[in-house]
Amino acid sequence: MRKGMSAAVVMCATMLGAAIAQAQSTMTCVQTTPAQITALFDRWNESLATHDPDKVTANYAPDAVLLPTVSNRPRTDSAAIKDYFVHFLERNPRGVIDTRTIRIGCNTASDVGTYTFLLSGKTPGTTETVKARYSFVYEWRDGRWLIVHHHSSMMPEAVQ
Repeated sequence: MRKGMSAAVVMCATMLGAAIAQAQSTMTCVQTTPAQITALFDRWNESLATHDPDKVTANYAPDAVLLPTVSNRPRTDSAAIKDYFVHFLERNPRGVIDTRTIRIGCNTASDVGTYTFLLSGKTPGTTETVKARYSFVYEWRDGRWLIVHHHSSMMPEAVQ
């Protein structure tokens, strides 16, 4: 009985492996370059300049996760992501990448590094500079790159 069970397990594992290999061999991976992934941040940053939270939110997949810099609450759907940007856009954010590392996979890409934001200060007429770490994870969905995960946190030195 034990010999028969192990043969069945091996057979199932072999069939599962073959099914996975076949699925992977039929998947079409969109071709992209680091420059195209770099442009996705520019697209996102330009949407911030519109001060329209709907345009910013359009960069995110409906099931995206946003772990924002200036909010303690994870945002895990479009409504919550939009709510964050309604308030963040009031600060007139302008971002600049300081360092980045891009990795490209099959229909996925990540852009991680550090950026600096210039924000309107809490006192009228002043500005505030916020240095932060970031990660954007993108997926190719329905013919376009969308953010599926975005994490941003102030640099530890700035928090002390």
